[in-house]
Amino acid sequence: MYQFPKELKNAYEASPLSFVFYQVLPHRAIPVLASGGFCRNVQMEHLERSEILQWLETGLYERIHPDDVGLIAKISEDFMCKRGPYDVAFRCRLGDEYVLIHGYGKWQTMPDGTELAVIGYVNLMNTKDSMLSIAEIYNLLQSDRFYNDPLTGLPNLNYFHEFGGGKAKTIRSAGKTPVIIYSDVFSMQSYNNQYGFQAGNALLILVAATLREFFPEALVLRGADDHFILITDLSSRDELSRRLELVHDRLRRTAQGNTSGIRSGICILSDEMAVPEALDHARHTMKRIDNDLTRLYAFFSQEEDDLYRQKRYIIENFDHALQAGWIHLYYQGITRLTTRKIAAFEALARWADPERGLISPGIFIPVLQEYHQLYKLDLYMLEQVCREIPARVDSGLPLVPVSVNFSRQDFDHTDVVAAMNTLYEKYGLESYVTKDFFIVEITEQDLAIGTDRFREQLERIRENGFQLWLDDFGSGYSALNVFSRYHFDLIKFDMDLLRHLDDSGGVNRLILQQLIVLSKKLGIHTLIEGMETEDQLEFVRKIGCEMVQGFYFNRPESLAEILARLGSGQSVKPCESREERQEMERLWFE
Repeated sequence: MYQFPKELKNAYEASPLSFVFYQVLPHRAIPVLASGGFCRNVQMEHLERSEILQWLETGLYERIHPDDVGLIAKISEDFMCKRGPYDVAFRCRLGDEYVLIHGYGKWQTMPDGTELAVIGYVNLMNTKDSMLSIAEIYNLLQSDRFYNDPLTGLPNLNYFHEFGGGKAKTIRSAGKTPVIIYSDVFSMQSYNNQYGFQAGNALLILVAATLREFFPEALVLRGADDHFILITDLSSRDELSRRLELVHDRLRRTAQGNTSGIRSGICILSDEMAVPEALDHARHTMKRIDNDLTRLYAFFSQEEDDLYRQKRYIIENFDHALQAGWIHLYYQGITRLTTRKIAAFEALARWADPERGLISPGIFIPVLQEYHQLYKLDLYMLEQVCREIPARVDSGLPLVPVSVNFSRQDFDHTDVVAAMNTLYEKYGLESYVTKDFFIVEITEQDLAIGTDRFREQLERIRENGFQLWLDDFGSGYSALNVFSRYHFDLIKFDMDLLRHLDDSGGVNRLILQQLIVLSKKLGIHTLIEGMETEDQLEFVRKIGCEMVQGFYFNRPESLAEILARLGSGQSVKPCESREERQEMERLWFE
């Protein structure tokens, strides 16, 4: 039988209102708690509660007027079977005379998810007192919106925060592991737009009923909007997954309109984890797969959660990082093999965060790309290059071309060529360098999904005097039609080709050799990334590649680091003059 949590049991039993809780079993209803007000009303306050509950189960009908017994029996049966309400007046003998009693019943979900029937009894003979009692009983037993969702009849978030911990504690006391499931109805707004809000409400009611059907032991709650929360025990991961799939399939088959079902995040509570924390983990886990039609659910893992929180930190602090100067410009030299001099630099971003230390570009750049913020970084890096040119000249540093990475997304958010021209003029760079000092790098992956409009914008870069390089060629998306659709000044071959020279019988050696020959015939300069070993250098030199980039020759460093070396009497690595670069480029094609 149902066992009330201690605090809740004491509160109900001390209540001056008159009501009884019943647990409905097959073919009978068993009283499980009687309030103090009920015990006084039936003049049994001197008895033990167990005696009163026994009397309710076996002797209550003895006090009901014979003419009303049939009515009460029929209404009680319909109510317990959920075929009708319990709202009836009947005559009941108290002492030596019959009094008129009003009975009013509702269903109530308890903290562990158990559903009990609760019936309030009010003596109608004392008019003033009875009317106050009726109002109080209705207030107690009505579907209280503070704890219950009026649409689905499920407990709500207030109920979760009040009693969720108790449900988890009950599961743990039974030797089981509690689990929080956070579910979201996929594309609910689209469903409402297509079928109307009435159909949308019907879908939410269907979700509630389906979750209760497949998780009968769980405390099922409705969160905000189209979100649902379950607190249940962990039978096994496979069993939870199977039931969530059954819920999803049922919704797809029985909903009024076409629905994509639900997505769920699952958090298994460790011994030290609080229920609100687990809910937060389950919600974040669900959000990570919310738009992935191939996944219905995911289990929380600390590693994924750390990555998620890091992603949120990046997005929430990115604009401030730009304004505060947390993102620094670093230069990595590009070496011409024939002279061993630096022929160009690549501008690289480094995020030095005061709270989290160095954040790798391998982490923050994909996040910025996902949230379409990468254009801000790329324009920022271009401006930093422009800003530092006068400082380089004033310090006696040689000037060689600098490449800045741009994404296809950049061209959707801003006029890249106009921005380049604006910055060129803003910093008065005409007296320092020509426009071909600036190089735009576009990855091959961007070309694979680029439109005709994107291609036209790339052509404008070269038309305005800037250089255009193709980055990461051979990274898995290679198509030789890029040579006929686009015009590049240089192609950078992906570093993985160099790192895996001897894989699959050395096929990458042949590929690189032939691509170098083809590029040279087409009048395109070549560069191989990832140069780290003497053996790699020997191979690249042998196949006639023009330039290389990698830690073998140069590591990224900031202007401040370069100036510090100069200040300590050290020399900088030799760089090509403009005249040398022009001569080397001419000789390359002979």
